[in-house]
Amino acid sequence: KQWYQRRVAITAGERSHFVSVYRENPLKRQTVITALETLKKSHPDDDAISCLIIGTENKDMYILDPEAFTVLVKQSLPSQPVFLRSTGLYDVDYRILVACRNGNILVMKKGANSPKFCITLNSHPIGIERIGKNIVIATMDKNLMCYNNKIKNLWSIPIPHNITCLAGMDFKAKTFKGVLVGMDNSEVRVYRDKFLVDTMTVPDIPAMMQFGKYDREESTLIVITKSGGLHIFILKRNVDLSQGLASASMGPSPKQFQKLNVPRKTKTFVDQTLREREHGVAMHRQFQHDLYRLRLTTARNFAEALQKKMMPISSSNFAPLKLSANVQGIGPMFRLTIEVMNTSTSHPILGAYVVLVTNDTLYVLEKCYISLPLLVPSLTYTVNTMVRCTSDQGITDAINVFVYIKGKCSPVLTAIIDMPASESMIVV
Repeated sequence: KQWYQRRVAITAGERSHFVSVYRENPLKRQTVITALETLKKSHPDDDAISCLIIGTENKDMYILDPEAFTVLVKQSLPSQPVFLRSTGLYDVDYRILVACRNGNILVMKKGANSPKFCITLNSHPIGIERIGKNIVIATMDKNLMCYNNKIKNLWSIPIPHNITCLAGMDFKAKTFKGVLVGMDNSEVRVYRDKFLVDTMTVPDIPAMMQFGKYDREESTLIVITKSGGLHIFILKRNVDLSQGLASASMGPSPKQFQKLNVPRKTKTFVDQTLREREHGVAMHRQFQHDLYRLRLTTARNFAEALQKKMMPISSSNFAPLKLSANVQGIGPMFRLTIEVMNTSTSHPILGAYVVLVTNDTLYVLEKCYISLPLLVPSLTYTVNTMVRCTSDQGITDAINVFVYIKGKCSPVLTAIIDMPASESMIVV
């Protein structure tokens, strides 16, 4: 600001000199780095050369050459990047996960013109780590969640305190991979998948963590606290993380070790087992024979039902009808309701009528012949008749319902209604 005020206060002669000096200099805009990450250039070895990935406040991401420090890739982002995680090799193929300030997670692939949008978080990210083929994300709403490569949410667990930082943990001596979660109660938790493995306390609230090799130690945790302190924790080489605080939740269920109450083998069971072993082929042949007979009987009954028009829906082309009937009452008077519907889409049916046949010694029908009006397609027509039971012995029989079309000698539809038992008439 003072530099700007001095330039405004210069005289007219000094202005021409100032313009002649600075007019050839290109305009530059200073920005701030918001995220850093490394990407192996051509070899995946630990001591191989890596490219530097930089995220800036201007919503740009740069990949720098490790030798000439020139810009290899420049990519514009929809929001400011706050966390970067990379996999692969720059010379072969790579992917860069970008956690933005607006709560979105982007994926940048080699050769892509723009990053691909993949995840929208409900809260701002605190950290992002790639564990194997999964992506673990910590958010400000006290949640730790995991996604796979197809951006499917595998699990999500709540954290009891506010999360301050997140770091990946690769304990190669025990082939253990997990995440370290720092919380504002000065506690660091170790998670493998969604299971809590271990907990440790640090002197102050952790602000940043990094797990890896330090000097001669392969497994070292470096913690920087909010007060500015630097703490180094060395993991024992013979530590067994499977016996942590929540090791029981990672193993099999305790119910798997409970013995089942299996009854003892009886003599009948043993004899039946021996019989099946000795006569297995004959039993299978008998089963196939019975199955074929069942299929043959079913086909015969179905053919007989079609021949006698015993189906509830007519299969004829000239009179496609649907019939349903029900009985109401407890006796000795019953109400018989018959519903007929024309299932055709465009052809009405004229000259249909209903004939009822039953045992005259048990039932007396109010109407044995019911004429039907013109049957319009897709409409249901209902007719009723009263039935009186003349026997007080509790004997029941069936009523046959036939639907005819004038000019046809055989019925179009047939239904058999089983009558319920009649209650005795009470005379008051």
